[in-house]
Amino acid sequence: MLFRQLEYFVAVAREQHFARAAEACYVSQPALSAAIVRLERELSVTLINRGHNFEGLTPEGERLVVWAKRILAEHDAFKAEAVAMKSGITGTLRLGAGPTVSTTTGLPVAAFCSLHPLAKVRVTSRLSSTELRRQLRDFELDAAIAHFDAADHEGLETVPLYEERYVLLVSGDQLVPASRDITWAEAARMPLALLSPDMRFRQFIDNAFRSCGVVASPQVETDSVASLYAHVATGAWASVVPHTWLRAIPVTGNTGAGQTRAIPLVEPDAAAKISVAIRAGNPASAAARSFLNVAADLLLDEVFQPDAVPA
Repeated sequence: MLFRQLEYFVAVAREQHFARAAEACYVSQPALSAAIVRLERELSVTLINRGHNFEGLTPEGERLVVWAKRILAEHDAFKAEAVAMKSGITGTLRLGAGPTVSTTTGLPVAAFCSLHPLAKVRVTSRLSSTELRRQLRDFELDAAIAHFDAADHEGLETVPLYEERYVLLVSGDQLVPASRDITWAEAARMPLALLSPDMRFRQFIDNAFRSCGVVASPQVETDSVASLYAHVATGAWASVVPHTWLRAIPVTGNTGAGQTRAIPLVEPDAAAKISVAIRAGNPASAAARSFLNVAADLLLDEVFQPDAVPA
């Protein structure tokens, strides 16, 4: 059994299409199909239901794809560790992040790249917590930064990074006059633009609204951080965003037309924990382990203290 055969088989299972799998593996379709047939002969099982097209994996194929992903991940981890022992960490760290956390990933990424200048990082930042967990467990990501609750920890090693608090983001003084803070109940009565309900961040703020006996009914919902900020900038809507955004997105703190400002939300004083996660146990790549350690050492809770964040 060759690693190449397992790579081809995993590609077919992922793409659910022989031609697309061959393209992803940079081989011809006949060569890919022949390699998988040889794999089936070696194992004396049928792995793929075939008709004119791919028709799914057999029960044996479903079991093998789990083992194949682990075998390939262990193989890659060993190669990366061998290279790291000789010349330091190289290759590409695959990092996932929740949309609202994407504005804070620059700090741990910068620290990681400073420590490992030969390494590269590829960040995917529009994934739900559910999808982040799946990709970590399926060896599609090396590390992730997001909201992970207790139910998310199975199969993962997580380290808390910082506590996320919430502010009301407004532009101009039409919606909210100069104010030091605003209650969640008051914010619920405003025209709101919020992130979509499938996002963990939105679920946290919906819970905060409910805890004070109100329900927010946003006029605009989006899955894009940039789109959300653009809607607020028109002055027609307010939004609830993490206080950590204020490091990456400029706000003035002043009133007046076109001036974007952040107002702390109170009653309740809500917060959520942001953590970094990698796969638990082996195989954990040298890059993933190093990123976890680097991120944990940054003391981001102190960096993102509300009084330390520009407003």
